[in-house]
Amino acid sequence: MSSISDGARSLIEQSGSLSRDHRLVQTAVVGDAHSDHPVILPMDSAELDSWRRRHPNYTYWCGFELGGCGGKLTDRLYQEKVCHFAHVAGGPTCGRTATGESSADHLFIKRGLSSLLKKHKQRGTVETRDLGTGPGGAVDLHLPAARRRLRFQITLLDYRAWRAANLALADDVDEVDWLFGTDGPLTKELLARHGYSLRFRLQTVGGERHVHIGSQHREELTLQWSRLEDCRITSTGLLMPPAEAIRLSPPRPKPLAFPIGGPVVFALDLGTSVPDDSPFAAEGRRLVMADVKPVDSPIVRAVLSLPDDMELPPAQHVYRAPDHARILVHEDSRGWAVHLDRFVRLSDMDAARTGLATASAEQQETQPLATHPTSKPALKEPSPPTRACTTNGGSARKEPKHASPSVATEPVRAEEKSAVLTRNQAIVRARELLREAAARGHTLDWSALASQLGAFYANMPERDRMSFLVELDTPLRESKPILSALLLEERRLLPCMPAVLDRLGVPGARSTTPTSAQLGNWMARERERAFSACATPARTPPPRLSLGDAQTAERRPTKKQRQQVESAISRIQESKVTRNSYKAPVSSAEERRKVREAIDRLEQKAAQHGTDLPNQVSRALHRSNLWLKYAAPGAHIPEKPERQALRSTVDGLLQSLAVAEKRLEGDTHRESLSKEVERLLVEVAVVGKTIKADTLESRRSHHDIGQRDLLTDIDRNATDDTPLLSSLVTDHNGAPLRYFRDILLAAGYKAPHTEDALSVIWRREQERAHAAYANPPRALPERLAPKTGSPDQSAP
Repeated sequence: MSSISDGARSLIEQSGSLSRDHRLVQTAVVGDAHSDHPVILPMDSAELDSWRRRHPNYTYWCGFELGGCGGKLTDRLYQEKVCHFAHVAGGPTCGRTATGESSADHLFIKRGLSSLLKKHKQRGTVETRDLGTGPGGAVDLHLPAARRRLRFQITLLDYRAWRAANLALADDVDEVDWLFGTDGPLTKELLARHGYSLRFRLQTVGGERHVHIGSQHREELTLQWSRLEDCRITSTGLLMPPAEAIRLSPPRPKPLAFPIGGPVVFALDLGTSVPDDSPFAAEGRRLVMADVKPVDSPIVRAVLSLPDDMELPPAQHVYRAPDHARILVHEDSRGWAVHLDRFVRLSDMDAARTGLATASAEQQETQPLATHPTSKPALKEPSPPTRACTTNGGSARKEPKHASPSVATEPVRAEEKSAVLTRNQAIVRARELLREAAARGHTLDWSALASQLGAFYANMPERDRMSFLVELDTPLRESKPILSALLLEERRLLPCMPAVLDRLGVPGARSTTPTSAQLGNWMARERERAFSACATPARTPPPRLSLGDAQTAERRPTKKQRQQVESAISRIQESKVTRNSYKAPVSSAEERRKVREAIDRLEQKAAQHGTDLPNQVSRALHRSNLWLKYAAPGAHIPEKPERQALRSTVDGLLQSLAVAEKRLEGDTHRESLSKEVERLLVEVAVVGKTIKADTLESRRSHHDIGQRDLLTDIDRNATDDTPLLSSLVTDHNGAPLRYFRDILLAAGYKAPHTEDALSVIWRREQERAHAAYANPPRALPERLAPKTGSPDQSAP
């Protein structure tokens, strides 16, 4: 086709002779089917005509990196419609679905990052990822020196998929920086969570797609965009111009807050301090330890977060936060705390009911039993008091009237105290008392419970007691223990329990009796479930037994129940492995000896190298020493050790130590060669001469490291008071070396664009070298090349 004119080719293309493929394919790769060099065909005929003239030798392919068939493509030029690629007839059948200009975005991103690595002379790898929808799902940049990865996420993710991918990417690095191509719930979630969000976008210019990077802070309404080629890669990561890191080191993640339903009571423990590194420390807040009791829950030990300008109240009293209390939790399971902004002090009697304080004998005799703080609205004291209880049939029964109590003149009788609690309040109070008993692993006698509720409940008829207990445990749930199983009467089961369980809906309860071994074993299991559920911390309750007619209470759990329990245990263990990802290394004495000897060899070479060790060497020593410490028999594994070290195998450790040892040997060898070359150049400077590159090469005793690298090492740390010795080395024509501009840049100086200006700077550096090493030394002429970052000076 290259032998015919463009006009003739256009006519042939429009007639359909080249191909019968009519899909609008806009992207291709250049060179061959395996190429990762992307191109977008200009849609305008004039632009395509110009493109052809600029790239006459390009061949286009439906590349595998685009998810294509590998077949050859031709560019079609049209005057009246959009220009596009088409498959050449006779090629393989193509099932490629993404053919628009964005279908090659992953390759443009990869090419831009690779160019940036080369431009800034940084070590790293760039890889495209197939996330299940083709090769363009994401692009990863790995910067080993910075111990970080950058993920350019092209396909959509939800939060759970992002979290799983983030854990996988962070396996061997310290940080993962995510850049998203689209805005959505996940970017908003991370913006709210970390305070910043990173984005990327691509814009078409001719046959290219230019990559732009954007960053947004929580306080900003819009993103700040920069071209990728204007960014730079350093040993700390990717930086936006002029020097703002695109990776904004995220602040310590703030805990997540969830509202607590109902009031919370607590008693402070001012004698116990909260660690300074608590994850719940925040500006404007004060952390204190306390015994906390949320509504309908047992007492727990917890951290309280209070305003720091609030004066701490006396610790001997009990307090209640009536509203707006929140639980603070960390996603990485670092504990929890309670966030409070205001609270009130409870009366001594109300405090005694919480279990956090004890009322005096005088208070118990002179104060009526007030409404429990979790009950609302507060009940007004009746005059005359009336007691009501719903019978089994649902009717209300009036009780005898009593005289209105006189708190000031005479003690209140037990009958009068019991009149204060309504039935609903009594049920709430009974649940609380039973949970408190279960938290201590105790049962509770009915008379002890009734004494806390009032005289009516101590002497209530059996039918009313059954109805009360049914309401206490309604609704029946598999995940919730039956609290009335904790109640005994003279150390025996309550006589009404079979009827209570039957009313609750427990299968098989109707056929049991209070004295049957089957019911006794069933109730013992239910008490065990209550102890587990109310313990601090809570344990996984055992499964509920069956009371079926044909089954015994001693039977083992069903297969389904065992599978559920095993599945739950497996999930808990997997969760712990995911969070901690460590276990005690199993090693033999011989393995520990090999690792110890390898560490000793590396440390000896490191001592000769100096204190500025390469990161690879430092990491190998740190990881191996940590492994050796915890591989010893009987070693105590800390709660959160460094995960990677404890997951390392002996072979992996020995290999990393050997690689680090070779790295040190290479650095030492390279340093000695640099000193040898530097000594030769000083000898040349002393006599005021220059030396040709091939002559210098012949005088070197070792040639396994390139001359360019050695000259760059010599001048890399040059100061304003030292000359660039590489200026003394010329090519075979006596001109500057072709890479002198790169040496100048590596030394931290600006390099002019023109060869003439560069030659002037090069000759000035020769003068400076001759002056510095003259005998006696002469004053150094001023350096003509300005420092990088300083204002531009006029070219010499």
